[in-house]
Amino acid sequence: MLTGKQKRYLRSLAHHLQPIFQVGKGGTNDHLVRHIEEAIETRELIKVSVLNNCLDDPKEIGAEVAAAAGAELVQVIGKTIVLYKESKDNKQIELPSAARK
Repeated sequence: MLTGKQKRYLRSLAHHLQPIFQVGKGGTNDHLVRHIEEAIETRELIKVSVLNNCLDDPKEIGAEVAAAAGAELVQVIGKTIVLYKESKDNKQIELPSAARK
């Protein structure tokens, strides 16, 4: 579980990223989730965009994809979803510590 400080940090890193996946009118499926899992293992932080022709709520899609991919839902803003998962092999992002003072 990410703290508020960690989410803010990840949001700042994700600001300049372009979405690498799109969810269309077909919604989510196993194929999409598998590709997201592979990409998130490589990049750790990704954006997914929900197209206008998708009738599902972006917040529900974000929660569903995050749970299926084993990732953390960082943010859903408009029709853009930001996901994070610490990589086992390609660790690039160092999160701020979760310790509170």
